[in-house]
Amino acid sequence: MSPLDDTGVPVPVPDRVRRVVSIVPSLTETVAESAPGLLAGATDWCTHPAGLDVPRVRGTKNPDVERIIGLRPDVVLGNTEENRPADVEALRAAGVPVWMTEIRTVDEALKSLRRMLTEACRVPIPAWLEEASRAWADAAPGAQRAAVVPIWRRPWMVVGRDTFTGDMLSRLGVANVYAGHPERYPKIPVAELNASGADLVVLPDEPYRFTADDGPESFPGLDVALVSGRYLTWYGPSLVQAPAALREALAVARPY
Repeated sequence: MSPLDDTGVPVPVPDRVRRVVSIVPSLTETVAESAPGLLAGATDWCTHPAGLDVPRVRGTKNPDVERIIGLRPDVVLGNTEENRPADVEALRAAGVPVWMTEIRTVDEALKSLRRMLTEACRVPIPAWLEEASRAWADAAPGAQRAAVVPIWRRPWMVVGRDTFTGDMLSRLGVANVYAGHPERYPKIPVAELNASGADLVVLPDEPYRFTADDGPESFPGLDVALVSGRYLTWYGPSLVQAPAALREALAVARPY
């Protein structure tokens, strides 16, 4: 009987998996660190680990479906937020098994990655995943802050409800002001962000690359924390260092 992915779809992976194509950077790093010989393809945006030398299949939103099929993967790894249903269905229609992850909390990430590795990739649980579980179990909330978390500008977009990023921050004592918004990534005018009641602005360096010279000037008088987008939004081996790295960045937040 085929194992079920996070969406409840049976995925006919073989008993032994030899070739994996990942169309999500976090999942690429997960496989590369856990069983590097399995990776047969990844997106152009898969930047970790450094020096990864595998065929590239364009992006998460516009994967080269024909190239993926030509790589003859035993399974393709995707994510419901990162990848388009049409591309997933095209791969499945061509007979390619596609394992979809769905991750909106740290706990879901740890559980989903464990299942993906053991059931979709047929590899043992890696040591880093156990270490990540311990790191987040030991993560204590810091000072209670109310924050806005922009992810884009022109137009300004922020983290809203039911997001992995919001859950990570909440575990560190940072409450997302827009956690109750009907949309997961709403567009909010910057004047409204400044009047939201937040005392902190968390600016990651991806998907938009906020820097000390691009972003903080829009929030006069508010503390700003510049953080690594990989630690704030990626699920995978980065989960091991994320609690300490984010806590350190939040601790030095200041007005710019």
